[in-house]
Amino acid sequence: MSVGQPAQPQQHERPPAVTRVEVKNFRLLREVSVTFDEDVTVCVGRNNTGKTSLAEVLSRFLRPGEISLRLEDFSAESYIEFAETYRRFSKGDEAEARTLLPEISTKVFLDYDNSAGEYGDLGPLIVDLDPDCTQAIIAIRYALKPGAMKDFFRDAPKTLTGEWSESLLLSLVGPRIPHLYERTAIAIDPTDMTNFRDISMTDVARAIKVDFVKAQRGLDDEKERPKDQIGKILESLFMVAAKADDGSILKDFANSTENALEEIVEKLNTHLQEMYSRMAPTVGYPGLGNKNFSTRTTLDPKRLLSNFTSIKYPGSAGVELPESYSGLGSRNLLMILLTLFSYYREYSARGSKSSVHLVFIEEPEAHLHPQMQEIFIHQLGVFKNKFPTADGEDQSWNAQFLVTTHSAHIANRAGFPAIRYFRLCESEDVHEASSSTILNLAEAPGVDKDFLHKYLTLTRADLFFADKAILIEGTTERIFIPAAIADFDDAKQKNGSISLSSQYVSVMEVGGAHAHIFYPFLDFLGLQTLVITDLDPAKVGSSSQRLEACCVHEGTATTNQAIKKWFEDSELSPADLLKNAEHGIPVIGRRGLAYQIPETTIDGPCGRTFEDAFILANPTKFNLSSAESKPTAQIELDAREEARKYKKSDFALTFAIEQKDWKVPRYIQRGLEWLLDQAAAPENDEDTASLGEVPSVGQVAVR
Repeated sequence: MSVGQPAQPQQHERPPAVTRVEVKNFRLLREVSVTFDEDVTVCVGRNNTGKTSLAEVLSRFLRPGEISLRLEDFSAESYIEFAETYRRFSKGDEAEARTLLPEISTKVFLDYDNSAGEYGDLGPLIVDLDPDCTQAIIAIRYALKPGAMKDFFRDAPKTLTGEWSESLLLSLVGPRIPHLYERTAIAIDPTDMTNFRDISMTDVARAIKVDFVKAQRGLDDEKERPKDQIGKILESLFMVAAKADDGSILKDFANSTENALEEIVEKLNTHLQEMYSRMAPTVGYPGLGNKNFSTRTTLDPKRLLSNFTSIKYPGSAGVELPESYSGLGSRNLLMILLTLFSYYREYSARGSKSSVHLVFIEEPEAHLHPQMQEIFIHQLGVFKNKFPTADGEDQSWNAQFLVTTHSAHIANRAGFPAIRYFRLCESEDVHEASSSTILNLAEAPGVDKDFLHKYLTLTRADLFFADKAILIEGTTERIFIPAAIADFDDAKQKNGSISLSSQYVSVMEVGGAHAHIFYPFLDFLGLQTLVITDLDPAKVGSSSQRLEACCVHEGTATTNQAIKKWFEDSELSPADLLKNAEHGIPVIGRRGLAYQIPETTIDGPCGRTFEDAFILANPTKFNLSSAESKPTAQIELDAREEARKYKKSDFALTFAIEQKDWKVPRYIQRGLEWLLDQAAAPENDEDTASLGEVPSVGQVAVR
């Protein structure tokens, strides 16, 4: 390097990574596309929206070996397509029938560094000849074998007529799917999608290693010995070490373990042979002849680890406590960490740095308290550097984690760019099946992501897991609304109607100045939401040109941002707003807006805030029973003056907890009725549906 020439920065080869995955026709995943974060991708959403299905289809499709899928693994929309395929086939149009026949497929997009000298295990997946191309595409199909159509529809009726014809066809072809369908893989040229070549699943598995940490880890089953689970992981760690290259830390560990066992075995054999020699005269038996016997003991390191290794915890006075005495949270975390470490060891032993390691972790929050949940999602990124350091490696672990969770704490810590929201798209036709879509929150249009992430971090991200949501203004509503819901539900249940408390409703305090920021976010999530806010009427002051708070029927404008943004900043007066809500709450898409309205006619007295409205709905509790003879403006003013006698929190606590015989203000009553009338998604969780479990009453989360 010449004098004065600046030093060139050292170039580091960028490891390959999965950037996007497309799945078609697997269970709820009718047709989805999901982008992957280079470190951690967090999948959130209500039960039975396809989170586990995404991990399962990739785990089953990207691993080598035979797979056998069933009719139930196809999306429900595929069932009618089987029938339509047969109709075409029965008419002799087999070519057209083949194009209609349902199949399950996944397409994986990988990015790699085109400046790398060698592509290693990625080589078979790279088809293009473009030196500037940095992407590889793998397409894997689970489809009917060539020439198997006739056998697939064997013995089917000539025509499909009648109510049960399609069901009969499915019962006929369903059992044949595992035998007549097969999995195939191709590598596609990103610059020319018509250019591809066949590849083996071995090629795929070498390029993309897939591991899965399941939610059910057997730690809370007393019939299962925890040491068996730990021992199996330790066994896998030893097997990987034994296969490592000579001179490595892993190989040295395996050799030292075997040498220690050999010394033990030699001493044990000497002792047993001496013991046998003393016993030999007593075991003589006619017919054995004059034969000498010797004893030999063999200790298999992996069996020792699997069958006889357990974890102990130090107690007092030198007493060691068994693993089962530790809390389920600690044991769950230990299981996950050891499992991840074993997966890293297996990946590292492969020796190829050009491959991708996808690790799916299902519901890591089991038995973990909130702080541990938040720390765990952060630690995943630490493990990528910490595990190699433990083995003396100078390169990070090229792992991409996909975490499925129902924990708002994990979702909070992950951040918007890493979150993928699974939303069930229900058809309005009750006979149509439902499917899921996967939303990348980082791509939500018109969303103030910085504000929302900070807000959701403070208040918990219940929105990601709720059936419905209620956005409220402040402390008074936060205390009062759950009591109002309970009163509302009690009246509904007496009439035999369903209740809001039987659904998962998230009540979030957002403030009147911030509620409108949530509008595009709520629309993006497609979440049924009721926004409860104050009318906040105002008029120009007598001594200035500024708007000042006033009673409703004196007002010429509203200062409430949630209302102004709802009506796109149109200059509506309180009178205009009351007319807009005369026959029902204003609704946009899946959002409903509830603000104060008169308890009687449109010209009747109306509260400007929650406290005013509550007083007007319950006048006898505040000695306003003679208010009917007063002018409307005076009644509103009296209610406002009465409300000023209370602190907001005291007002809510008094009537939400101490006094129960009251009437819910009409605007809240109508809002709750609207929200109740909106259909909630069915809670058919794959793990609990067979047990007949239903949500318990009272699932109202207040944040």
